[in-house]
Amino acid sequence: MTVGNLSPWRTVTAVVRGKVRMPSESQPYADGRQPDQDRPPVADRLDDDHFPAYTMGRAAELVGATPAFLRALGEARLITPTRSDGGHRRYSRHQLRLAARARELVDQGTPVDAACRIVSLEDQLEQAERTNEELRRQGADTVQGNR
Repeated sequence: MTVGNLSPWRTVTAVVRGKVRMPSESQPYADGRQPDQDRPPVADRLDDDHFPAYTMGRAAELVGATPAFLRALGEARLITPTRSDGGHRRYSRHQLRLAARARELVDQGTPVDAACRIVSLEDQLEQAERTNEELRRQGADTVQGNR
């Protein structure tokens, strides 16, 4: 028996899961931050490299890989996708860049685990260089202010 376009199973699922929320309001950020009332509007969040905006299928398509490859990167702990309320994986642009780089290395014959380690180290180096540059600028501003 169905009511409108809903089967009884779909109705039970909706009741068990509770109130259905839009993904843009129910998703935490990929870096672990939780949603709050002070979050910027949706358009600004889409500009955030760490906002989990991509489903597994779309992420795999953008990277040019299979969903199984993305799951393998997750198992190797290169990327940890955020989960939607329904348990589906969601990926950020930052995670997709890491996955794309890992795919390049794997395509060149590097084993997945080694590629993940290389990409992880490259990402850490890039972050350290950004931090270093920021600290240099702050130091230069401090020196300029003391003159």
